[in-house]
Amino acid sequence: MSAYHQIVLASRPKGTPTSSNFRLEEGPIPVAEKGQVLVRTLYLSLDPYMRGRMNLATPHPIEIGATMDGEVVAEIVQSTHPVYRPGDLVLAMTGWRTHAAVEANGLRRVDPGQTPVTTALGVLGMPGFAAYAGMKLIGQPKEGETVVVAAASGPVGSLVGQLAQLAGARAVGIAGGAEKCAYVRDELGFDAVVDRRAGGLPQALARACPDGIDVYFESVGGPLWQAVLPLLNRYARVPVCGLIAFYNGVPRSNRDMLPAAMMTIVKRSLLVQGYINTEFVADHYADFLREVGALVASGRVRYHEDIVEGLEAAPEAFIGMLSGRNFGKLLVRVG
Repeated sequence: MSAYHQIVLASRPKGTPTSSNFRLEEGPIPVAEKGQVLVRTLYLSLDPYMRGRMNLATPHPIEIGATMDGEVVAEIVQSTHPVYRPGDLVLAMTGWRTHAAVEANGLRRVDPGQTPVTTALGVLGMPGFAAYAGMKLIGQPKEGETVVVAAASGPVGSLVGQLAQLAGARAVGIAGGAEKCAYVRDELGFDAVVDRRAGGLPQALARACPDGIDVYFESVGGPLWQAVLPLLNRYARVPVCGLIAFYNGVPRSNRDMLPAAMMTIVKRSLLVQGYINTEFVADHYADFLREVGALVASGRVRYHEDIVEGLEAAPEAFIGMLSGRNFGKLLVRVG
Protein backbone atom coordinates (compact mmCIF):
# COMPACT_ATOMS: atom_id res chain seq x y z
CA MET A 1 0.00 0.00 0.00
CA SER A 2 1.22 3.50 -0.82
CA ALA A 3 -1.34 5.28 1.36
CA TYR A 4 -2.86 4.82 4.79
CA HIS A 5 -6.52 5.30 5.63
CA GLN A 6 -8.04 6.72 8.79
CA ILE A 7 -11.42 7.71 10.16
CA VAL A 8 -11.62 11.12 11.79
CA LEU A 9 -14.22 12.95 13.84
CA ALA A 10 -16.02 15.11 11.28
CA SER A 11 -18.49 16.72 13.70
CA ARG A 12 -19.68 16.31 17.29
CA PRO A 13 -22.82 14.21 17.67
CA LYS A 14 -25.98 15.50 19.29
CA GLY A 15 -27.40 12.44 20.95
CA THR A 16 -26.82 9.19 19.08
CA PRO A 17 -23.92 9.43 16.60
CA THR A 18 -24.65 9.17 12.89
CA SER A 19 -22.44 8.31 9.93
CA SER A 20 -22.10 12.04 9.17
CA ASN A 21 -20.05 12.47 12.38
CA PHE A 22 -17.22 10.43 10.82
CA ARG A 23 -15.07 10.93 7.72
CA LEU A 24 -12.73 8.52 5.90
CA GLU A 25 -9.43 10.08 4.86
CA GLU A 26 -6.18 8.89 3.33
CA GLY A 27 -2.60 10.10 3.22
CA PRO A 28 0.99 8.93 2.59
CA ILE A 29 2.18 6.15 4.87
CA PRO A 30 4.43 7.71 7.56
CA VAL A 31 8.07 6.80 8.15
CA ALA A 32 9.30 5.69 11.57
CA GLU A 33 11.64 8.26 13.10
CA LYS A 34 14.32 7.49 15.67
CA GLY A 35 12.86 5.47 18.55
CA GLN A 36 9.66 4.79 16.63
CA VAL A 37 8.14 1.85 14.80
CA LEU A 38 5.76 1.81 11.85
CA VAL A 39 2.82 -0.48 12.48
CA ARG A 40 0.08 -1.93 10.30
CA THR A 41 -3.25 -2.42 12.07
CA LEU A 42 -4.65 -5.94 12.10
CA TYR A 43 -7.58 -5.52 14.53
CA LEU A 44 -9.21 -2.39 15.95
CA SER A 45 -11.15 -2.45 19.22
CA LEU A 46 -14.46 -0.55 19.41
CA ASP A 47 -15.47 0.39 22.96
CA PRO A 48 -18.24 2.48 24.58
CA TYR A 49 -15.81 4.97 26.16
CA MET A 50 -15.13 6.35 22.67
CA ARG A 51 -18.57 7.96 22.63
CA GLY A 52 -17.64 10.18 25.58
CA ARG A 53 -14.44 11.31 23.86
CA MET A 54 -16.55 12.64 20.97
CA ASN A 55 -18.07 15.29 23.27
CA LEU A 56 -16.39 18.64 23.83
CA ALA A 57 -17.36 18.77 27.53
CA THR A 58 -15.21 15.80 28.54
CA PRO A 59 -11.58 15.42 29.65
CA HIS A 60 -9.29 15.13 26.62
CA PRO A 61 -11.94 15.31 23.87
CA ILE A 62 -11.12 14.22 20.33
CA GLU A 63 -10.61 17.34 18.24
CA ILE A 64 -12.64 17.88 15.08
CA GLY A 65 -10.60 16.45 12.20
CA ALA A 66 -8.52 14.24 14.50
CA THR A 67 -8.31 10.45 14.25
CA MET A 68 -10.85 8.56 16.34
CA ASP A 69 -9.28 7.01 19.45
CA GLY A 70 -8.80 3.28 19.73
CA GLU A 71 -6.48 0.46 20.70
CA VAL A 72 -5.27 -2.00 18.08
CA VAL A 73 -3.36 -5.20 17.58
CA ALA A 74 -0.79 -4.31 14.95
CA GLU A 75 2.17 -5.77 13.08
CA ILE A 76 5.45 -3.89 13.00
CA VAL A 77 6.55 -3.26 9.41
CA GLN A 78 9.50 -0.91 10.12
CA SER A 79 11.51 -0.41 13.31
CA THR A 80 14.22 2.00 14.46
CA HIS A 81 14.19 0.52 17.98
CA PRO A 82 16.50 -2.36 18.97
CA VAL A 83 13.82 -4.20 20.97
CA TYR A 84 11.32 -4.56 18.11
CA ARG A 85 11.64 -6.15 14.69
CA PRO A 86 9.42 -6.26 11.60
CA GLY A 87 6.81 -8.97 12.06
CA ASP A 88 6.43 -8.48 15.82
CA LEU A 89 2.83 -8.12 17.04
CA VAL A 90 2.04 -5.36 19.52
CA LEU A 91 -0.76 -3.50 21.24
CA ALA A 92 -0.82 0.21 20.37
CA MET A 93 -3.10 3.22 20.76
CA THR A 94 -3.08 4.29 17.12
CA GLY A 95 -6.79 4.94 16.69
CA TRP A 96 -9.00 4.17 13.70
CA ARG A 97 -6.29 3.96 11.03
CA THR A 98 -4.48 1.39 8.93
CA HIS A 99 -0.90 2.53 9.61
CA ALA A 100 0.86 4.70 12.17
CA ALA A 101 4.36 5.63 13.33
CA VAL A 102 4.42 5.38 17.13
CA GLU A 103 6.91 5.58 19.97
CA ALA A 104 8.22 2.11 20.75
CA ASN A 105 8.25 2.74 24.50
CA GLY A 106 4.44 2.79 24.63
CA LEU A 107 3.92 -0.66 23.10
CA ARG A 108 3.12 -4.04 24.64
CA ARG A 109 3.93 -7.30 22.91
CA VAL A 110 1.20 -9.71 21.86
CA ASP A 111 2.06 -13.43 22.03
CA PRO A 112 0.19 -15.28 19.24
CA GLY A 113 1.18 -18.65 20.68
CA GLN A 114 -0.94 -18.61 23.85
CA THR A 115 -4.41 -17.41 22.85
CA PRO A 116 -5.80 -15.78 19.67
CA VAL A 117 -4.35 -12.30 19.21
CA THR A 118 -7.84 -10.80 19.31
CA THR A 119 -8.11 -11.66 23.01
CA ALA A 120 -5.53 -8.93 23.72
CA LEU A 121 -8.29 -6.42 22.90
CA GLY A 122 -11.07 -8.25 24.74
CA VAL A 123 -11.04 -10.83 27.51
CA LEU A 124 -7.27 -10.34 28.04
CA GLY A 125 -7.30 -6.63 27.25
CA MET A 126 -8.89 -3.47 28.60
CA PRO A 127 -12.45 -4.91 28.90
CA GLY A 128 -11.22 -8.00 30.71
CA PHE A 129 -9.08 -5.95 33.07
CA ALA A 130 -12.05 -3.68 33.82
CA ALA A 131 -13.99 -6.76 34.93
CA TYR A 132 -11.05 -8.17 36.89
CA ALA A 133 -10.24 -4.91 38.69
CA GLY A 134 -13.85 -4.17 39.55
CA MET A 135 -14.45 -7.62 40.99
CA LYS A 136 -11.12 -8.23 42.70
CA LEU A 137 -10.63 -4.80 44.22
CA ILE A 138 -14.17 -3.48 44.77
CA GLY A 139 -16.84 -6.17 44.39
CA GLN A 140 -14.89 -8.92 46.19
CA PRO A 141 -17.59 -11.62 45.88
CA LYS A 142 -17.69 -14.30 48.53
CA GLU A 143 -18.92 -17.86 48.46
CA GLY A 144 -22.71 -18.07 48.51
CA GLU A 145 -23.30 -14.42 47.59
CA THR A 146 -25.32 -13.22 44.60
CA VAL A 147 -23.56 -11.18 41.90
CA VAL A 148 -25.60 -9.39 39.22
CA VAL A 149 -24.07 -7.94 36.08
CA ALA A 150 -25.66 -5.96 33.26
CA ALA A 151 -24.63 -6.45 29.61
CA ALA A 152 -23.78 -10.00 30.60
CA SER A 153 -23.01 -11.22 27.08
CA GLY A 154 -20.48 -8.43 26.49
CA PRO A 155 -16.71 -8.57 26.98
CA VAL A 156 -16.84 -7.06 30.48
CA GLY A 157 -20.04 -8.58 31.83
CA SER A 158 -19.31 -12.10 30.62
CA LEU A 159 -16.03 -12.19 32.53
CA VAL A 160 -17.59 -10.60 35.63
CA GLY A 161 -20.07 -13.46 35.93
CA GLN A 162 -17.46 -16.15 35.37
CA LEU A 163 -15.14 -14.61 37.96
CA ALA A 164 -18.05 -14.51 40.40
CA GLN A 165 -18.65 -18.22 39.93
CA LEU A 166 -14.95 -19.02 40.33
CA ALA A 167 -15.19 -17.24 43.69
CA GLY A 168 -18.10 -19.48 44.71
CA ALA A 169 -20.81 -16.86 44.20
CA ARG A 170 -24.05 -17.12 42.27
CA ALA A 171 -23.97 -15.26 38.92
CA VAL A 172 -27.09 -13.55 37.56
CA GLY A 173 -26.81 -11.85 34.18
CA ILE A 174 -28.95 -9.23 32.46
CA ALA A 175 -28.85 -9.31 28.67
CA GLY A 176 -30.90 -8.07 25.72
CA GLY A 177 -32.75 -10.63 23.62
CA ALA A 178 -33.25 -14.39 23.53
CA GLU A 179 -30.00 -15.18 21.69
CA LYS A 180 -27.79 -13.31 24.13
CA CYS A 181 -29.65 -14.72 27.12
CA ALA A 182 -29.25 -18.26 25.81
CA TYR A 183 -25.51 -17.69 25.40
CA VAL A 184 -25.16 -16.35 28.94
CA ARG A 185 -27.14 -19.25 30.38
CA ASP A 186 -26.02 -22.19 28.22
CA GLU A 187 -22.50 -21.28 27.08
CA LEU A 188 -21.21 -19.20 29.97
CA GLY A 189 -23.12 -21.19 32.58
CA PHE A 190 -24.57 -18.31 34.60
CA ASP A 191 -26.94 -19.44 37.34
CA ALA A 192 -29.75 -17.23 36.02
CA VAL A 193 -30.30 -14.68 33.27
CA VAL A 194 -32.92 -11.95 32.81
CA ASP A 195 -33.96 -10.58 29.42
CA ARG A 196 -34.15 -6.79 29.74
CA ARG A 197 -36.19 -6.60 26.53
CA ALA A 198 -38.91 -9.02 27.65
CA GLY A 199 -40.73 -6.53 29.90
CA GLY A 200 -41.23 -6.63 33.64
CA LEU A 201 -37.53 -6.30 34.42
CA PRO A 202 -37.89 -5.42 38.13
CA GLN A 203 -40.14 -8.41 38.78
CA ALA A 204 -38.02 -10.81 36.74
CA LEU A 205 -34.83 -9.70 38.47
CA ALA A 206 -36.44 -10.08 41.89
CA ARG A 207 -37.42 -13.68 41.01
CA ALA A 208 -33.87 -14.39 39.87
CA CYS A 209 -32.43 -12.98 43.12
CA PRO A 210 -34.62 -14.36 45.94
CA ASP A 211 -31.91 -13.61 48.52
CA GLY A 212 -31.18 -10.13 47.23
CA ILE A 213 -28.01 -8.82 45.56
CA ASP A 214 -24.61 -8.65 47.25
CA VAL A 215 -22.56 -7.34 44.31
CA TYR A 216 -23.89 -5.39 41.33
CA PHE A 217 -21.37 -4.65 38.60
CA GLU A 218 -22.63 -1.47 36.95
CA SER A 219 -21.82 -0.54 33.36
CA VAL A 220 -25.24 0.54 32.06
CA GLY A 221 -27.30 2.61 34.51
CA GLY A 222 -30.78 3.90 33.72
CA PRO A 223 -33.70 1.47 34.16
CA LEU A 224 -31.34 -1.38 35.06
CA TRP A 225 -30.01 0.51 38.08
CA GLN A 226 -33.58 1.33 39.12
CA ALA A 227 -34.46 -2.38 39.03
CA VAL A 228 -31.36 -3.36 41.01
CA LEU A 229 -31.50 -0.69 43.73
CA PRO A 230 -34.38 -2.13 45.83
CA LEU A 231 -32.74 -5.58 45.82
CA LEU A 232 -29.32 -4.57 47.15
CA ASN A 233 -28.53 -6.24 50.46
CA ARG A 234 -26.92 -4.56 53.44
CA TYR A 235 -23.20 -3.98 52.78
CA ALA A 236 -23.60 -4.69 49.06
CA ARG A 237 -20.80 -3.51 46.78
CA VAL A 238 -21.35 -1.71 43.48
CA PRO A 239 -18.31 -1.25 41.20
CA VAL A 240 -19.23 1.35 38.55
CA CYS A 241 -17.10 1.18 35.41
CA GLY A 242 -19.53 2.82 32.97
CA LEU A 243 -23.03 4.20 32.32
CA ILE A 244 -23.74 3.47 28.69
CA ALA A 245 -27.42 4.41 29.08
CA PHE A 246 -26.30 8.04 29.35
CA TYR A 247 -23.49 8.22 26.78
CA ASN A 248 -25.78 9.74 24.15
CA GLY A 249 -27.20 12.24 26.67
CA VAL A 250 -29.29 12.05 29.83
CA PRO A 251 -32.89 11.02 28.98
CA ARG A 252 -35.66 13.23 30.24
CA SER A 253 -37.46 11.81 33.24
CA ASN A 254 -40.28 12.98 35.45
CA ARG A 255 -38.66 11.31 38.44
CA ASP A 256 -35.33 12.11 40.05
CA MET A 257 -33.83 8.82 41.28
CA LEU A 258 -30.90 10.43 43.09
CA PRO A 259 -32.65 10.93 46.48
CA ALA A 260 -33.86 7.32 46.55
CA ALA A 261 -30.42 6.04 45.59
CA MET A 262 -28.65 8.12 48.21
CA MET A 263 -31.10 7.09 50.95
CA THR A 264 -30.61 3.42 50.06
CA ILE A 265 -26.82 3.85 50.11
CA VAL A 266 -27.05 5.27 53.64
CA LYS A 267 -29.68 2.90 55.07
CA ARG A 268 -28.01 -0.27 53.75
CA SER A 269 -24.39 0.81 54.17
CA LEU A 270 -23.65 0.29 50.49
CA LEU A 271 -20.26 0.71 48.86
CA VAL A 272 -20.63 2.41 45.47
CA GLN A 273 -17.28 3.09 43.83
CA GLY A 274 -16.60 4.41 40.38
CA TYR A 275 -13.26 3.67 38.78
CA ILE A 276 -11.18 3.89 35.63
CA ASN A 277 -9.37 0.61 35.05
CA THR A 278 -6.07 2.39 34.25
CA GLU A 279 -5.89 3.41 37.91
CA PHE A 280 -5.00 -0.19 38.77
CA VAL A 281 -2.73 -1.15 35.85
CA ALA A 282 0.62 -0.62 37.56
CA ASP A 283 -0.19 -2.81 40.57
CA HIS A 284 -2.52 -5.46 39.14
CA TYR A 285 -2.25 -5.85 35.35
CA ALA A 286 0.48 -8.49 35.50
CA ASP A 287 -1.60 -10.55 37.94
CA PHE A 288 -4.62 -10.20 35.66
CA LEU A 289 -2.72 -11.48 32.62
CA ARG A 290 -1.30 -14.40 34.57
CA GLU A 291 -4.53 -15.45 36.29
CA VAL A 292 -7.12 -14.82 33.58
CA GLY A 293 -4.72 -15.77 30.79
CA ALA A 294 -4.38 -19.25 32.27
CA LEU A 295 -8.16 -19.53 32.63
CA VAL A 296 -8.74 -18.52 29.00
CA ALA A 297 -6.02 -20.84 27.70
CA SER A 298 -7.49 -23.78 29.62
CA GLY A 299 -11.06 -23.07 28.49
CA ARG A 300 -12.34 -22.42 32.01
CA VAL A 301 -13.16 -18.83 30.98
CA ARG A 302 -15.09 -18.44 27.75
CA TYR A 303 -15.62 -15.42 25.53
CA HIS A 304 -17.39 -14.33 22.33
CA GLU A 305 -16.16 -11.95 19.63
CA ASP A 306 -18.13 -9.97 17.06
CA ILE A 307 -15.79 -9.13 14.16
CA VAL A 308 -16.68 -6.82 11.27
CA GLU A 309 -14.60 -6.48 8.13
CA GLY A 310 -12.77 -3.36 6.96
CA LEU A 311 -11.94 0.00 8.52
CA GLU A 312 -14.77 1.65 6.59
CA ALA A 313 -17.25 -0.51 8.55
CA ALA A 314 -16.13 0.92 11.90
CA PRO A 315 -18.58 3.87 12.17
CA GLU A 316 -21.75 1.84 11.61
CA ALA A 317 -20.49 -0.95 13.86
CA PHE A 318 -19.72 1.59 16.59
CA ILE A 319 -23.16 3.20 16.27
CA GLY A 320 -24.77 -0.23 16.51
CA MET A 321 -22.75 -1.11 19.60
CA LEU A 322 -24.17 1.87 21.48
CA SER A 323 -27.68 0.43 21.00
CA GLY A 324 -26.64 -3.15 21.83
CA ARG A 325 -26.57 -4.62 18.31
CA ASN A 326 -23.18 -6.30 18.79
CA PHE A 327 -22.84 -9.74 20.34
CA GLY A 328 -19.68 -10.01 22.44
CA LYS A 329 -16.46 -8.07 22.05
CA LEU A 330 -16.71 -5.82 18.98
CA LEU A 331 -13.63 -5.76 16.73
CA VAL A 332 -12.83 -4.52 13.26
CA ARG A 333 -10.54 -6.67 11.13
CA VAL A 334 -8.46 -4.01 9.37
CA GLY A 335 -5.43 -5.90 8.02
